[in-house]
Amino acid sequence: MDVIDYLMDSDPAIRWQVLRDLTDASPEDVAEERARVAAEGWGARLLALQAEDGLWDGGVYRPGWVDESRPMYDAWTATHFSLQQLVDFGVDPADDRVRRAVTRVREGVRWDQENAPPYFCGETEPCVNGVVLSNAAYFGESGDAVVRTLLAGQLADGGWNCWAEYGATTSSLHSTICVLDGLLVWEQATGGTEESRAARLAAEEYLLERRLFRRRSTGEVIDPRFTMASYPVRWYYDVLRGLDYLRRARPKGDPRCAEALELLRSQRDANGLWRLGNTHEGPTPFAMEGESEGFPSRWVTLRALRVLRWAGATSFEGEVAS
Repeated sequence: MDVIDYLMDSDPAIRWQVLRDLTDASPEDVAEERARVAAEGWGARLLALQAEDGLWDGGVYRPGWVDESRPMYDAWTATHFSLQQLVDFGVDPADDRVRRAVTRVREGVRWDQENAPPYFCGETEPCVNGVVLSNAAYFGESGDAVVRTLLAGQLADGGWNCWAEYGATTSSLHSTICVLDGLLVWEQATGGTEESRAARLAAEEYLLERRLFRRRSTGEVIDPRFTMASYPVRWYYDVLRGLDYLRRARPKGDPRCAEALELLRSQRDANGLWRLGNTHEGPTPFAMEGESEGFPSRWVTLRALRVLRWAGATSFEGEVAS
């Protein structure tokens, strides 16, 4: 099986990233394919689901139909995760259709609480605010207020935990990876600050000290689900998400990624593909073709291959080209 052909037989959201990350296509070819994301396929379909008030499915973090008495119920159809998915698709922020959608959010969407701030100002939980910051920075919106909230909430061990306001003092990989993603995108868009860079590097150390999935105290696997590749990632952590972040944050690599990279290599099947290991259950706007748990996944394969390409291009100890 030609893996590149398999990946290219897909939606523009995947195709343009394959061209950019795996084939060394020309910038012109990449841009031409990327321009299709907002015009056809999954990107266009998701943009079309936004209402005139700026909301997707009638809500901000959760859709309007979710019973708020069920606090642990997950649904992925509302505004927050729809914007995150558009970022993952790589829609061009300058596309007129995208600008209209983002303007609706900026001007019309506020968090659900009484007297709540606008969406792009964020709320209180770091796992939520990390995604808000990623969305804001990607779409050219100010994330300064979110950054201030995040920096004020960093824990002593270097990471973040959404339960800190209820007394948690140890960080969570889930919360920390969301914040890391947000800070990196924001710094790339704005140049960042000394404080934001220091916070981000401390959080990367929190991740690397645990070899991306092991307890620092005992060396045991923190959670078996961390070893299972997921997509879409939502607010969840897994090893592939951690590696894909470090690929962008640390182009020269780090030897503490070695075990996680070997785990990723071991999950490649005989056809050179990776399977979707874990699905984060909950209603979605629509199903993406071929993304069923336990079956080969174009999204997971794309992300795994670009991580291994990064590893093969570095010279840090323990890594060889794949």
